[in-house]
Amino acid sequence: MHGMKEIIQEASSLPVEERAIVVDSLLRTLNPPDTEIEREWVKVAKRRLAGLRSGQVKAIPGDEVFAKIRERFEK
Repeated sequence: MHGMKEIIQEASSLPVEERAIVVDSLLRTLNPPDTEIEREWVKVAKRRLAGLRSGQVKAIPGDEVFAKIRERFEK
């Protein structure tokens, strides 16, 4: 059996997408998701994606969003 350090070292060598899956899986063992809430988030995500794809909603680049946040909180 692997020790904690070996597991972390092995996980660190994975591609970023696989590391994200490992992290998500571990977090779910600490805080199991509520299936009803998960279903609702999936509905929200699908609705938002449909809005983006249809052109009904315009995406805002992340750097613009963070600039506005910084501007708002620096006052």
